[in-house]
Amino acid sequence: MARSDLILNLVRAGAKGDMAQFQKTVEALASDERAKNHAILADRLIAQLQGNNGRSRTLAPQARPLSVPLVAELIPGRHIEDLILPQEAEKAVRELVEEQHRADLLRSYNLEPRNRVLLAGPPGNGKTSLAEAIADAINAPLLVVRYEAVIGSYLGETAQRIGQVFEHARSRQCVLFFDEFDVVGKERGDIHETGEIKRVVSSLLLQVDALPSYVVVVAASNHPELLDRAVWRRFQIRLELPPPKQGQIEEWFRRFEKRTGHALGLSPRSLSQSLRGISFAEIEDFGTDVLRRIALSQPGGDAKKLAEQCLEQWKKRFAPKSSDIIEEDK
Repeated sequence: MARSDLILNLVRAGAKGDMAQFQKTVEALASDERAKNHAILADRLIAQLQGNNGRSRTLAPQARPLSVPLVAELIPGRHIEDLILPQEAEKAVRELVEEQHRADLLRSYNLEPRNRVLLAGPPGNGKTSLAEAIADAINAPLLVVRYEAVIGSYLGETAQRIGQVFEHARSRQCVLFFDEFDVVGKERGDIHETGEIKRVVSSLLLQVDALPSYVVVVAASNHPELLDRAVWRRFQIRLELPPPKQGQIEEWFRRFEKRTGHALGLSPRSLSQSLRGISFAEIEDFGTDVLRRIALSQPGGDAKKLAEQCLEQWKKRFAPKSSDIIEEDK
């Protein structure tokens, strides 16, 4: 049986002549039925919407496989609890997840859950992991856009493929993830950009606006200053994920020791002071390096000595600061 909140929304949109809301509600009904394995009914709903008095064929998605692999579908393996996030970011993400889980209640008040998230910050500090954790929290697949397949060499090809990506995503509940979003969301006022990228950005913004609320789109950028100004206002949630502070690195090592069952013999505070200034991804790489050495030294390996050796190697990996180079030249 169809959910009562969606039926009420459908009647309300029809009575008001609100075709945009009508479309989104039918798509939500189709997605809900598909989740119940009622594929035939879901296909009929979409077919009826597409044949609605000859209206634009872009009104509804076609639930069919992509002709080329424009996205990579991943099963989420990260949990929100696994991540060390700024307090404001964690609060915003948990609110988003709650809204997605209680979308039926929101719709009974003629409201939709938020579904558009923009993440900014230096590489290696959790943007991809957070997208994966959101997908895990709402029990949906993660669709990662593959730019090497999306970006074409012919005029209009990229915009067409972006449309196919959104069309594919709209057929069910999912998290659609654009990493390095500035590749397709560049500022249209940049005089160095071609008319093609401007068409791509315009097409992208239209697709984001028309996205139903059961599809969560997460865009991540290492260079948010390059994004088109109109891109920013499309996203209801905008979060910055900066490099970890010393206290966050300490917390990471406390969790690491608890998760792996290996006491490193060095305090989390000491490790955080030695590794200050690196990203979360690099901290994870360091922890994995230590685990490798411990595994290869069994039985009887000295975890503290091995951790100290890894720490010395990692210190040598850090690039020298410009001030250090100047001092050496003197």
